[in-house]
Amino acid sequence: MPSPLSADRPAPQPPERDAVDALIHRTLRLRGDVDAVRRDAVRIDEDDPQMRWQRALCDLAVHHLDDLGTHLGQLREGLPAESAPASEEDAADEPAGSLIGRVGSAEWNLLTDEVSWSDELFRIFGRAPEAGGLSLDDLPSTLLPEDQPLLTALVTDCLVDGKPIDGEFRIRHTDGRIRTLHMTGEPVLDTDGCTASMWAVMRDVSALRRSQQVVRRTHDSLRRDQHIARAEHRVAVELKEAVLPPWQSSLRLPDHGPGTLDIAAHYLPSETSALVGGGWYDAMELPDGRTLLTVGDLTGHGIQATSAMAVVLGALRGMAVAGIEPGALMGHLNQLLETSVQPALGSAVCCRFDPRTRTLDWAQAGHPAPLLFRGGTGRPLPPPDGVLLGAASGAAYEQDEARLLPGDVLVLHTDGLARDRADGRGGAHPGTETLLDLAPRFSEARSAQECVRAVAEEFGGAERLDDACVLIARIGA
Repeated sequence: MPSPLSADRPAPQPPERDAVDALIHRTLRLRGDVDAVRRDAVRIDEDDPQMRWQRALCDLAVHHLDDLGTHLGQLREGLPAESAPASEEDAADEPAGSLIGRVGSAEWNLLTDEVSWSDELFRIFGRAPEAGGLSLDDLPSTLLPEDQPLLTALVTDCLVDGKPIDGEFRIRHTDGRIRTLHMTGEPVLDTDGCTASMWAVMRDVSALRRSQQVVRRTHDSLRRDQHIARAEHRVAVELKEAVLPPWQSSLRLPDHGPGTLDIAAHYLPSETSALVGGGWYDAMELPDGRTLLTVGDLTGHGIQATSAMAVVLGALRGMAVAGIEPGALMGHLNQLLETSVQPALGSAVCCRFDPRTRTLDWAQAGHPAPLLFRGGTGRPLPPPDGVLLGAASGAAYEQDEARLLPGDVLVLHTDGLARDRADGRGGAHPGTETLLDLAPRFSEARSAQECVRAVAEEFGGAERLDDACVLIARIGA
């Protein structure tokens, strides 16, 4: 085939073989490094769009390096001899493990109407060599209708204005498959500067484009998932803030009389602040003059967990106002979670304090026991029996009673308060021993709010896999 631009221009000399060998060696090493990253660093989780996108990028990088290696190999060996594929199926498919596809060439002589196609180009189009190559007039008929105007414009610009060809179009192969071809070419001028013929090189880039589409789709999917995650996180935070008590400072219940409770609470987010869980804290005065204290946590994160928490907390408040005892109340909550549309597990502690007798009736469901601080030391209250909410049908929950004294500090917390590292003290619940170490500070505190501040200072900088709630009640004289 004549060289591009001019029919009498000498062909360029091939590069030095040693230089090409060096490039091939460097490409192979880089290909091995990228493949190692793909194999060892990218752990594929089909449910994680970030992992799918990383895998697609690694695959595309490996395929591009395969292409480069194949091209450099062709450059080193020179023009390869044409060879027929092993089977019709091989002729229809790209080489395994590479996106290079097939490369064919063609020349259309405008003076003699002669058409010259390479054997590989016949295979790309699925056309028998004895049928001859397609003329420039017939070539667009093999394209998809929507791509035909593009090819016509490329050929016209090349023949009339002498512009080089560089474009892509899709053809329908004789096997029925759609193939994407990338075409480059230039006019060949005679000695008078007129266009004598047009040459072109066509490369089947179908597999390459499919791989790029996978990258784009996974990237778009990742962006959508991230947008949805941000929106869901915002809704979960707003829902949690709307459900939890709005008081930011100490609360006094009842607001007068003996045995008044000084109450404060605090919410500590998880390490990433992205995991909004189903934890809660609450305190309210009941119609009979007693005070409800409760903390709890539901499994899961996000909108599902916070919406389920809102349902549970609403039911808990309603049953407490109706005068249901803490033990029976836990049984009803267990039935509620068991029969809900979206079953969940949860832990909770429910306390009811009588300011006249300073007695605390309480029950728990698989939850850390309240901590009682008195005289500069602290201890967990002996827990009555109670399994996780939603874990067992018809479970019964025991109820216990404790007598509190003026100056006592009662601490209720969720187990998310624990540090990520182990305490090493053998406590029943992680973080309990650290809370008990705060006994001297609680003894010196003048309010429940100061006690909460001590907890926040101790645990605020700790690494937590989950968010946490703490509620502190200080018994008045």
